Amino acid sequence: MKVGTRVVEKKRVAPARDAERVMEAAPSAAAGDVGRGVGRCGGGSSRKTRRRGSPRPLVQKVFDLCNEVFRGPGTVPRPLDVDRMKLLLDKMMPEDVGLSEGHFAKNNRHVKGTPRVTYVHIYECENFSIGIFLLPTSGTIPLHNHPGMTVFSKILFGSVHLRSFDWVEPFEGEDSLPSNVALARLKIDNVFTAPCNSSVLYPASGGNLHSLQAVTPCAVLDVLGPPYSGTEGRDCMYYRELPYSSFSGGSPVDGDTSCYRWLEEIEPPKPEDFPVDGMRYAGPQIVEGF
Repeated sequence: MKVGTRVVEKKRVAPARDAERVMEAAPSAAAGDVGRGVGRCGGGSSRKTRRRGSPRPLVQKVFDLCNEVFRGPGTVPRPLDVDRMKLLLDKMMPEDVGLSEGHFAKNNRHVKGTPRVTYVHIYECENFSIGIFLLPTSGTIPLHNHPGMTVFSKILFGSVHLRSFDWVEPFEGEDSLPSNVALARLKIDNVFTAPCNSSVLYPASGGNLHSLQAVTPCAVLDVLGPPYSGTEGRDCMYYRELPYSSFSGGSPVDGDTSCYRWLEEIEPPKPEDFPVDGMRYAGPQIVEGF
């Protein structure tokens, strides 16, 4: 398969999907706890009503705006809607989604072996999903893509090193490369620390491929649309960085090549190399049709 195309030969599992597999394998009692307060369009979500006149929780406002902003596969939110979503996410704090920075840091202080990433599933439907990644110090989410997706991210607490890329447009001589290798340009390579503004990546720009490594215990809220879907050609692919000098022949880059890397598509990481746990969402319950 040619990296960066929409042809899918092998299914890949997104980080969030790994967590769902963990939850599905849990005993029934624990699975009931994990699922409480979360939902999917078409079933399982809470439809309890809140008292009239009561203020909407911030996470409810995010959910309501998602229903306006994300219009389904093949679409990108309008610039005005992007600004509205970013302004709303900029206000998000850990307590708005039931998190405590101190509690998470304490529980992960003495963890041995590969740092375990935790995924908190809040909501998912065919147009968008909302969830939180919790990373202990040195916890890593490997380099992966977001095919056809627009992704808003907000660091709720802690510091994280973000490294992201965008694909370089097809060029003459590209056919001589291995089929699982393509050229990408480094977009972001920086450490971000809460409180900071939210960010957004697009299907073809803004750093669509990225990796994250926690500098301190951190929480990252992700709002993305449409969600990963193998049946619709939006599998999550994982990549390995290769130096630009690895395949220099026929490249379109003239001059400074320090911001360019070849990305090699690889098999999804094994569970022992990328352990992901699921955790019950404990924040305000989302209500459809609020």
